[in-house]
Amino acid sequence: MCIINKTFYLVNHKFKKKGKFMTNLKNKKIGFIGCGKMASAIISGITSAKLTETHNITASEINQDFARIKSEELSIKVLCNNNEVAKNSDIIFIATKPSQVVDVLETLELNETKLIVSIAAGVKISNIEKYTQKAPVIRVMPNAPLTVQEGMSAIVKGTFAKEEDVLIVKEILESLGKCIVTYESQIDIVTAISGSGPAFFYKIIHEMALAGEKLGMSYKDALLLAEQTALGSAKLMMNSKLTPTELIENISTKGGCTEVGVSVMNNADTETLMNEVILKTKEKAEALGN
Repeated sequence: MCIINKTFYLVNHKFKKKGKFMTNLKNKKIGFIGCGKMASAIISGITSAKLTETHNITASEINQDFARIKSEELSIKVLCNNNEVAKNSDIIFIATKPSQVVDVLETLELNETKLIVSIAAGVKISNIEKYTQKAPVIRVMPNAPLTVQEGMSAIVKGTFAKEEDVLIVKEILESLGKCIVTYESQIDIVTAISGSGPAFFYKIIHEMALAGEKLGMSYKDALLLAEQTALGSAKLMMNSKLTPTELIENISTKGGCTEVGVSVMNNADTETLMNEVILKTKEKAEALGN
């Protein structure tokens, strides 16, 4: 297990304009091996936050037509040669399918001056470090909302990575949402909660809308009610110093509507259900990782 300096946890989620934790991304060349949805979202976040200029970013895409489309869409250079991107980059994002990671790494000319950032699900740091020539490696578990700059990502530090490397990746990811620094032993729990979590919320929102439809409302209107309520509730919770339980109590009037609904959920033992959902998802993530 990699050791993470406790000071990582003391770094604010938003970097200070001045101070020792400010990174210098503007002077870094950033490359992406693979240019799918997640890589494109990260590139958009970097450029929107003006962390560096677009001429400092390159990506690779084997399909020439797709490479041209992505180049126009993102206003960056997209090449059809992985190694060309890697050679000219200080920071290299491995954004291929997990099954392609080893094959890709074997073809890249890497050294300890390169920072390798893998966003490939299920690929352990130890497997990546076999091919990276003691280059610092950071493993990232992002989630789908990153594509709308509301992502939740987890960062894991590799054997040769330094605090500065973690801070660089943290700054990039915080242009796309929030992130935590954790241990690789926790990454399957992260996968279950934030990686797969959006699907669980979609299911709850869908079922709330279906319930509204069964009671006579149009599915479209009921879905909007559920969607906006989920969004607003999440924002309210994150901006509040109250716990989820305290927020529930604030909304629930004695003998009122909300109290009745929460009681139904308690009687259905939704806590046990969610424990099972997270456990089974974590176990599947572990199996895939092994």
